[in-house]
Amino acid sequence: MSFRIGFGIDFHQLVEGRDFWLGGVQIPHAKGALGHSDADVLLHAICDAMLGALALGDIGVHFPDTNQAYKNIDSKILLAKTYELIQAKGYKLVNIDSSVCLEAPKIKKHVPAMQAAIAGIVNLTVNDVSIKATTTEKMGFVGREEGLVAYATVLLQQV
Repeated sequence: MSFRIGFGIDFHQLVEGRDFWLGGVQIPHAKGALGHSDADVLLHAICDAMLGALALGDIGVHFPDTNQAYKNIDSKILLAKTYELIQAKGYKLVNIDSSVCLEAPKIKKHVPAMQAAIAGIVNLTVNDVSIKATTTEKMGFVGREEGLVAYATVLLQQV
């Protein structure tokens, strides 16, 4: 039985006039992430981690921002399609560990909903989906609330 570890990272600018999506959940905030899709950095980082674990490239290879089919797409769809790619290669997810770096909004109360959204798409329990948050103590572009970053690590197991 084979195990594979993958790491993913994603960055997006924060701008006014966009909805704020994180972990498949819309969270009230004055700004939202700018991107071709709904710009859900957490789901994008998880997709990259899964793809990287099997050396399948990155999210931009599979869902390029030059393709209008992905314009404003719900990133939960991208996560589901990525998981289908993993399954087609004979693997399943064991767990996800992730961290989000942002100053605002505070996401702690939204974590259970994000865990449930992600777990439901990738056939895990909420206890297999870790979502942590941190700030950068007002330093850098994250500290100035110009953007946010998400990191994800996944463990895949050959079925």
